[in-house]
Amino acid sequence: MAEPHLEPVEFLRGALEIPSVSGSEREVAKYLAAGMKRLGMKAWVDEADNARGVLGHGPLQVVLLGHIDTVAGVVPVRIEGEKLFGRGAVDAKGPFVTFVLAVAGLPGSALEAATFHLVGATEEEAPSSKGARYVADKLKPDYVIIGEPSGWQGITLGYKGRLLVRARREKDHFHSAHQEANAAEELISYFTSIKAWVEAMNVGVRAFDQVQYTLRDFRIQPAELKQKAELLFDLRLPPRLQPEEAIRHLMAYAPPTIDLDFSGREVPYVGPKDTPLTRALRLGIRAQGGTPVFKYKTGTCDMNVLAPHWAVPMIAYGPGDSILDHTPIEHVEIPEFLKGIAALRTALEALVRQARPAPQPHTPLG
Repeated sequence: MAEPHLEPVEFLRGALEIPSVSGSEREVAKYLAAGMKRLGMKAWVDEADNARGVLGHGPLQVVLLGHIDTVAGVVPVRIEGEKLFGRGAVDAKGPFVTFVLAVAGLPGSALEAATFHLVGATEEEAPSSKGARYVADKLKPDYVIIGEPSGWQGITLGYKGRLLVRARREKDHFHSAHQEANAAEELISYFTSIKAWVEAMNVGVRAFDQVQYTLRDFRIQPAELKQKAELLFDLRLPPRLQPEEAIRHLMAYAPPTIDLDFSGREVPYVGPKDTPLTRALRLGIRAQGGTPVFKYKTGTCDMNVLAPHWAVPMIAYGPGDSILDHTPIEHVEIPEFLKGIAALRTALEALVRQARPAPQPHTPLG
């Protein structure tokens, strides 16, 4: 009897052709679960609309979680030369499909030593991170790989944290000839003070350790009896600045007339360089002729959400150039995609050979 098989590029292409903006992932989850079933896995779509798959029955618990939602914006799915275009090719359907195909090709000895849990997670591109939060207390991994574009030779050890800040000002309306600052101007002054604080924090500091700020929205409502203005910005936080400490600074700079609301509090995370997981990934990359390189990302991903729940070795991995994230030319190089599958499969074989599971109770699948 022939082993179950899916053509890798066509499997990924099919996933890219199904739109899955955050909050609308169910159809692509069903497609991915069907593919995992064809590859011999137990597979289903869970209550958070995650695409779930399990293969193996050994004591070592390995979770491979990558998000299957995307930002908005259509990138026509097509192959041009050796490039596969489509929204999600890099961020991050491509890495998740890499996980599925790498696990599906593992030999029986690996499946006897370990159980591999695949999670195609929902709403990573939204502040909710619904899919990752849903499985946080349902799985008890010994090792975790997060699906994000690192380049097939890259191993990402850390991501910055995040804090979303919404500032509002409402005040009685007055004639524009008055010299008093209006509601919008007061918010601009506040944001300017935050910029100055951040820039002072970053003097002489490498990029990963800098605080980053981005103005995301600014709205002024037409004034009648009241002036109303609202400003939204986010901060990317290095390990030296935790969300609660950042909030203390932000409140100290704000006059009492400005209302602040904080959300998306994700802690920064940096993992160690030398673990059984990083050693296995380096071996897998070298086996395909690559040169492993460690990376630290200035963005945020589900690693930040799960690290406080899963205190185990964790890295992010996946083919693709993260510079193409969210762009109108998002694509993955097909040879890189195939090398990523092979490198990860070799890495997982190496991991189960060298690692031993930590003794802990395991929660039944749910």
